[in-house]
Amino acid sequence: MATTQTQITAAVKTTQPRSEQSTQMANAIRALAMDAVQQANSGHPGMPMGMAEMAVALWHGQLRHSPLNPTWANRDRFVLSNGHGSMLIYALLHLTGYDLPMKELKNFRQLHSKTPGHPEVGMTPGIETTTGPLGQGVSNAVGMALAERLLAAEFNEPGYNLVDHCTYVFLGDGCLMEGISHETCALAGVWGLSKLIALYDDNSISIDGNVEGWFRDDTKKRFEAYGWNVIGPIDGHDVTQVSAALEQARDWAANGCKGRLAPTLIICKTVIGQGSPNRAGTAKAHGEALGSEEIALTRKAIGWPHAPFELPDDVLKAWDARELGQAHEAAWNKLFEAYSMAHPGKASEFKRRMAGALPKDFAAIMQAYIEKLCKEAPSVASRKASQMALDEIGPKLAGLLGGSADLTGSNLTNWKGVASLSVNRAGELSPGQHISYGVREFGMAAICNGITLHGGFIPYCGTFLTFSDYSRNAIRMAALMHQRVIHVFTHDSIGLGEDGPTHQPVEQPSSLRLIPFLHVWRPADAVETAVAWKSALERHDGPTALLLSRQALPAQVTSSATAANVAKGAYVLSSDPKPQLVLMATGSEVSLAVEAAKMLRSENRLKVRVVSVPSTTVFDQQSEDYKASVLPAGVPRIVVEAGVTDFWWKYQPAAVVGLDRFGESAPAPDVYKHFDITATAVANTARRALALKNSK
Repeated sequence: MATTQTQITAAVKTTQPRSEQSTQMANAIRALAMDAVQQANSGHPGMPMGMAEMAVALWHGQLRHSPLNPTWANRDRFVLSNGHGSMLIYALLHLTGYDLPMKELKNFRQLHSKTPGHPEVGMTPGIETTTGPLGQGVSNAVGMALAERLLAAEFNEPGYNLVDHCTYVFLGDGCLMEGISHETCALAGVWGLSKLIALYDDNSISIDGNVEGWFRDDTKKRFEAYGWNVIGPIDGHDVTQVSAALEQARDWAANGCKGRLAPTLIICKTVIGQGSPNRAGTAKAHGEALGSEEIALTRKAIGWPHAPFELPDDVLKAWDARELGQAHEAAWNKLFEAYSMAHPGKASEFKRRMAGALPKDFAAIMQAYIEKLCKEAPSVASRKASQMALDEIGPKLAGLLGGSADLTGSNLTNWKGVASLSVNRAGELSPGQHISYGVREFGMAAICNGITLHGGFIPYCGTFLTFSDYSRNAIRMAALMHQRVIHVFTHDSIGLGEDGPTHQPVEQPSSLRLIPFLHVWRPADAVETAVAWKSALERHDGPTALLLSRQALPAQVTSSATAANVAKGAYVLSSDPKPQLVLMATGSEVSLAVEAAKMLRSENRLKVRVVSVPSTTVFDQQSEDYKASVLPAGVPRIVVEAGVTDFWWKYQPAAVVGLDRFGESAPAPDVYKHFDITATAVANTARRALALKNSK
């Protein structure tokens, strides 16, 4: 007989600690926080001291997690959005039994420790996402909750709730002040993400003092307007109250509230630095060590006689969650076993998706498509070429989850037959592989980070390239976390034309290329675009930005042999033997280099090499031998890109044809002519460079 979810849940019993015990458990967090910050002489002790009881309520018995297996698929996700209070999560991870020994807490904020100043995913077992920039964490959590809901809709079967977990967030005033929180929390309400439960640390204090002078939102009404359920304000220092609120939120998560599914915000009134006689409730508890004298007074005030970093056995025993975690995990494994027998195909697909693996035939599918493009040689805008690639990839890649910031018809981020995600006012979900994020570029990018961190999906999202500035911090965070997120940025140059300088990117391509671990592709035709998509999907260690044109581009790559080199980031598109000049170009300007080469060959009898550089970031990773074969030493190089010139000097060109100012509003051909970014200008620049070289 199949093992049901009800049977599984009933098999794992949880209890809340007694009041005196919970007080000591909370004080353990306070002690570890103030001692670690004091030893480092750096950090934020006040927040973990103020949220200690909230942490006890959630992490003791209510949070489903497995310290011995931090990546267990059906674990509840916990996000510390106010990441400056990192000692809270480090204390919890140590106390509950994760691989975070006391020596690491003693080494807080030191080089190569597992306890950096702000939590970093991949560095510390049990950390779900890197937090620090306020508002990013809660926005990531929205993405995690969305991923959970979509996976559940796809994989759960009657009697088999394979995907069934909550996403919990701790956040403070700072997170709520950031605009990104408005973007993402509003979407969470629209999407009815009932398994998203946020606990707001309402202490009215920031580093600058009492927030009354700059933050007077009615947070309850604000979140109710988003479509959230709101509990409180409650006493955040009362474990019983917080526990009851969490139980209520989970009941609503499963059953809805007032006929609808919605996320829950629990407003917890707290005192920052709770327990400190002289600093509690003040900004002096926020961003600096308490000092040895105040720590001694605090120990006395809270009844904690133990030496720094020493914990009594009864507290350690009460906090240890390893056995309970193993019970949760074992129960789920039993469920998955039964699920695999009943639904073997879906079980196998679930494992592939959660591992982030591509289908076995993906490489062959892409190679066949690239060869087809080489033969057909379509002349299309690279944004259209991107959609053509999606038409090929999308139906064959379950787990691809696209979207756009209200510009789908311009970004072309959908594909033929793709269903769009929709949620009605009752919170009922109609799943789809394409999401309309609305005009929320920053929120969209951060939500995508949360989706990929959760697992089960490969997210991509689209907007105009110039609006990547809104998304910039989330893009940086994806790169810092080495997460696979794909950004489709269209309208990539002054070729945008009549929309003018507000919409014409000039500095964005170069500035994006400066972000470590971000691969930036600016393809010149349909083949390069397909290769860029293949590269973005195949990498597991970071995000990718695709910079795509509005205007049609002629086919450049027409042979499989040439196409094979596109993946190296730069390659020889055409070349005469022993070239006298190298013309380097990227994106829509490759066609200008090709035309200029024709002029130089016919008018000046010059031997010219044209190098297409679809991705400088990938090219720079190639071997020195390969780079030298593409860019031979001693041969003058001319670069052309319709953007700022500074970036390109690292390739030691003789000249760069570009523009170091903002664009103009006019038809695209007129704009290019106005800024003298033309084939004739490239040819003339090359002639001058060669003449100068020959004169020396």
